[in-house]
Amino acid sequence: MQPIIELKDVWKIYEIGSVKINALQGINIKVNKGEFVSVQGPSGSGKSTALNMLGSLDIPTKGTVYLDGHDISKLTESNLATIRGKKIGFVFQQFNLINTLTAKENVMLPMIFQGVEKEERVKKAEELLKIVDLQDRMDNRPTEMSGGQQQRVAIARALANDPEVILADEPTGNLDSKTGVSVMDFLHKLNKEGKTIIMVTHDEYTAKNADRIEYLVDGEITKTVKK
Repeated sequence: MQPIIELKDVWKIYEIGSVKINALQGINIKVNKGEFVSVQGPSGSGKSTALNMLGSLDIPTKGTVYLDGHDISKLTESNLATIRGKKIGFVFQQFNLINTLTAKENVMLPMIFQGVEKEERVKKAEELLKIVDLQDRMDNRPTEMSGGQQQRVAIARALANDPEVILADEPTGNLDSKTGVSVMDFLHKLNKEGKTIIMVTHDEYTAKNADRIEYLVDGEITKTVKK
């Protein structure tokens, strides 16, 4: 089976003056279609950098990143943006919603960049907000919603362009435990419906929701644990 995302001997080296920082040191990760994979590690382990590679948000210093079998390691930022807009949906710890827009408008936003007609954008956004049980908050702005509601808007937005992969960065980090369980239940539901889920977290309990955990320490994969 061809992985949907593969990092092959990926290094990311940052240069600050004369100092070189090896954020990633030759990591190898394969994610197959339909998997639920967690990348777990402490603060400073390279999780954010790994997230950038897995989500096509950055290119490696050395090594290769494959998306659907295509080498994207040397693409321009504009080409990367086009690919990830179609293939990958992002759910962030900080929600990253635009406070001046309503929930519906936030969900519609990614579809604008893919050239979807307004009528279709409105229809799809309303459908997605119903799926995450926010049909009565469509016209509310993020500042008028709880953290859990904002995270559900963020999940709906991540699904706007029907991506194959959902990449979740500490998706329960800013939520209370009950709301966090609800968000994880919804990610499991999406996984059962065929979405590939990649979750980056420092939390051991949250990581255990995945089928497989890749442990990252000091920019290296130290072990892999499968359920």
